Amino acid sequence: QVQLVESGGGLVQAGGSLRLSCAASGGTFSSYAMGWFRQAPGKEREFVATINWTGDRKYYIDSVKGRFTISRDNAKNTVYLQMNSLKPEDTAVYYCAASRVYGGVLSSGYDYWGQGTQVTVSS
Repeated sequence: QVQLVESGGGLVQAGGSLRLSCAASGGTFSSYAMGWFRQAPGKEREFVATINWTGDRKYYIDSVKGRFTISRDNAKNTVYLQMNSLKPEDTAVYYCAASRVYGGVLSSGYDYWGQGTQVTVSS
């Protein structure tokens, strides 16, 4: 059983930056692909980015390409999401998730989830 805890959310003005962290415990972190999802009020959960076990393969949703960067530190059992040039439409609860398979863009492809961290971008 893998436990995931996100941190780093907050309130930021448009154009600003935040770095989300997701600390994992209870499993072999390096054996899981990791993903970030987000859910805005009244909307379905949306895929944002994913990274493979070694960190050399990454995939992003089009709307965040060039602004967000996913990375991982297997020695620290942590995955990150660096978010730059934030926009009001990025406002959402952000979740990290773990999967035994790389490349998933659907929530159903992930086995473990964190509790989420709120990101609010003001205009």
